[in-house]
Amino acid sequence: MTAFVRSVLAEPRAPDPPARAWWDWALVGALLVTAAGEAIFRPDVPWRPLATVVALVVIPALLWRRTHPLLATAVGFGGAMVLHIPLIVDDVVDAGLYTMVCVLMLPYALYRWASGREALIGTAIVAVPVTLGLAATETFGDLIGGATVVVASFALGAAMRYRAVARQREVQQVRTLERGELARELHDTVAHHVSAIAIQAQAGRAVAATDPTAAVEALAVIEAEASQTLSEMRTMVRVLRDGEAADAAPVEYAPQRGIGDLHELTRMSPLVEVQCVGDLSDLPQPVEVSVYRICQESVTNAIRHAFYPTRVSVEVRGEAGVVRLRVHDDGEAPRPATSVGYGLLGMAERAKLLGGVCQAGPDPAGGWTVEATLPREVSR
Repeated sequence: MTAFVRSVLAEPRAPDPPARAWWDWALVGALLVTAAGEAIFRPDVPWRPLATVVALVVIPALLWRRTHPLLATAVGFGGAMVLHIPLIVDDVVDAGLYTMVCVLMLPYALYRWASGREALIGTAIVAVPVTLGLAATETFGDLIGGATVVVASFALGAAMRYRAVARQREVQQVRTLERGELARELHDTVAHHVSAIAIQAQAGRAVAATDPTAAVEALAVIEAEASQTLSEMRTMVRVLRDGEAADAAPVEYAPQRGIGDLHELTRMSPLVEVQCVGDLSDLPQPVEVSVYRICQESVTNAIRHAFYPTRVSVEVRGEAGVVRLRVHDDGEAPRPATSVGYGLLGMAERAKLLGGVCQAGPDPAGGWTVEATLPREVSR
């Protein structure tokens, strides 16, 4: 019980309550006119001057029910307490105007917008006049009905608050997934091409003095990789900006890379060999993209991190129901299996999203191996 009370007291106010709009002023104006009409045309109202003054003070408090819910509740149900004076003095049960039913909006606003501490204080404020009013009720049916209406107002506010929080969490989860997807795409595209540029620049500088032709070839590869990087970055930016403006031009989505593009990985280094065997036709696009990205990241890691490799082999095999890929380098010193970077994490996430698996680590025969198994059919 103590933990529950602490959690309630720690509950913050609901974020970003809506500002007062024209319909709030229209509602309050209509209620004030109605209250004035009752005061004029209902001579049967007990203690009519008191009831009219209370209504004209309480109704404007509705304008602050979202931004200051506790204050509005205190004003509203404080006025309800004042209306119990006729009950004490003249034994008059109902001394208020019908318009005062609007105070039922305040318990809703209290549980919808207030903090936990304010909600507890406001509940105590509401309980006093409500209890006195229900205690003076003459029939059991009226007692149950009145209590039900007040509890329903509280419950509706709490339900709408819970719905808003759940919606906010759902949006946050979607944003987290989108950020993860964007991070994978940036890592697998831009980081790959930049790595290729760095590798070719190092190779070109190493051979520039002895083999100018090889240096020129390295510069050509750098130019191609840089152009590809700019193209993919522009495509990604256009996709992210799609729909920002009402008159935005439709985005031309470039085709995703697939198994047919694996031969481009050989441009990174003469050590890379690509082999595709088995049935690799009619694969869903997500499977083709994941195969390409996992192979791309594995080759990039092999060239950047392996020590003195002589061969980086890429093998993609189509089998019944699955596609298997294996990327192996024969570098002398294996990288530690505990070193998990964003690349390895991204490969594992891509495989998992399709219902497959991806493992990377030192090979018993030497070097480093990445193996992945992806289903041919993507569940929808």
